[in-house]
Amino acid sequence: MSSPYRLCAGLAILVLVGATSAQAARADKLDDILNIRGATHNESKKAQQQIDNLADESKDLLGQYRVVVQQVDSLKVYNGQLRKLISSQDSEKAKIQDDIEGVADVERGILPLMDEMVSVLERFIEGDVPFLLDERRQRVGRLKELLAQADVTTAEKYRLLIEAFQIENNFGHTIEAYQGDLEVEGETRKVEFLRVGRVALFYQTPDRETSGMWNRDQGGYVEIDGYDASIQHGLRIARKQAPPDLLLLPVPSPESVEMADTRPAGTAVAQVEVGQ
Repeated sequence: MSSPYRLCAGLAILVLVGATSAQAARADKLDDILNIRGATHNESKKAQQQIDNLADESKDLLGQYRVVVQQVDSLKVYNGQLRKLISSQDSEKAKIQDDIEGVADVERGILPLMDEMVSVLERFIEGDVPFLLDERRQRVGRLKELLAQADVTTAEKYRLLIEAFQIENNFGHTIEAYQGDLEVEGETRKVEFLRVGRVALFYQTPDRETSGMWNRDQGGYVEIDGYDASIQHGLRIARKQAPPDLLLLPVPSPESVEMADTRPAGTAVAQVEVGQ
């Protein structure tokens, strides 16, 4: 009796031990599954974080790319404008080079022209009313010397020549009073000259007793009577000691006509507006 009982008890223990071992094995397997799941979850979080980081980087790169594309487009437009500018500058350089190459030809033509202009100016002064002759002749002499100087540029020579012509031109519409020497009644005396443009040139002695004017037909000065006060008043106006006014003065006429004894031949009495 005892043996079968022991056998059953042993079987029961064996079954119990087997069940316990199976439960332990299942528990271990469950733990492994949970561990794997946790690890997988962590890996998923890391992967998602990497994906998010990559997405942010992609957005940044896309923004940078768009900025670069805009800059490239702007540079293309700018480069196009520069090409046009460079092309225009090249054309201008070619034009300037042509002008430079033509300077020598211009100088060869302008130097003889300036010589002729000085000669014309000299002849004009010698045939004009003889006011300030020394000053005007000296100006022509300086111009002649200037044209022969190699250290003076052609442009400077031309400028001074035009300036001399402008000075002569200004004499035509200005008045002037100045002192000078003149032979009066056989002796050289200091007189005051009154230039009225290029219309007439008068003189008067300091004592106001003798007055005269330049007579082109006679080629010299002649005395005139009856105009002492007018000439004196004209001298005061020229010196800016009196306001502009109308003066009764003899002036050269286009044709020689018979005049009274107090007027030189070839003149006529006219009201001359004398101003400053």
